[in-house]
Amino acid sequence: MNLNFGNSWKVIFEPLISADFGFEEFAESFFDVVAVDYVDDGKEQYCGYLSHEPDEAQMRLCAENFGVKLPDYTVEFIPATNWLKKNVIKFPPLETEDFFIYGSHESCPPQSDKLKLCIYAATAFGSGQHRTTRACLEFLSRLNAQKFKPDNILDMGCGSGILGLAACRLWPEAKTLGVDIDDEAVAVTLHNAEVNGLSARIHAVQSDGCKNRHIADGGPYQLILANILARPLIDMAADLSADLAAGGYAILSGFIDDQIEWVKEAYEKCGLIAADMICDENWRALLLEKRK
Repeated sequence: MNLNFGNSWKVIFEPLISADFGFEEFAESFFDVVAVDYVDDGKEQYCGYLSHEPDEAQMRLCAENFGVKLPDYTVEFIPATNWLKKNVIKFPPLETEDFFIYGSHESCPPQSDKLKLCIYAATAFGSGQHRTTRACLEFLSRLNAQKFKPDNILDMGCGSGILGLAACRLWPEAKTLGVDIDDEAVAVTLHNAEVNGLSARIHAVQSDGCKNRHIADGGPYQLILANILARPLIDMAADLSADLAAGGYAILSGFIDDQIEWVKEAYEKCGLIAADMICDENWRALLLEKRK
């Protein structure tokens, strides 16, 4: 698989306590792809990607049209020939009860009796996501210990595909559909599936939320994984709940303590009941069940 993408430019905004809808609308309007993550203090950091050099005057004018004053930002050029080198993240191995996940930068696979995954991470998986990823992996182990065996899985916001790959490694009969708004994340997920010998059981598509018809066509899913952010999780509550089979589970993470009640309430309104929670410092993960 060719992972050399065209030249791109990345605009990195200073973290915000909480971005208002005007800023979100501006970002979605101006950039080809928008990524948002939480930094350690819970602030939101927005990054916008463009396939051409940003016209900063036009960017400021666009922001003004949405009534937005831009926070400080930096612009980074990512040459096509350096995309792989520029974006690969050399993260330390992530080890849980059942899994041993290591980066593609390792010169030789580490020794472990656990289920191993080799991950090319790139921009699709930041080191700050280790805590929420670990929590989701722990929920997979708990479900497996309960003899839950899903055969159809949705990994929403798949990033590098870690969760969907781990689920397929844990349940040999399972197939996973990975979904991400970023087409580079889709390519990375498919690459990681190939590297780990799971291409036959992993498919991935680009989609803004649940808009791609392949998501509904592939359902219902016995298990839905979504390690993203509170706001998109809330926005997708109705769609994800509808795509979840009765008796199925949803594992949600990527939000902090102050946001957990918002997320729970959104999914409870759609018929999903909180069955378990994992806390790791200020980060939270939820296991939700759709009762039969």
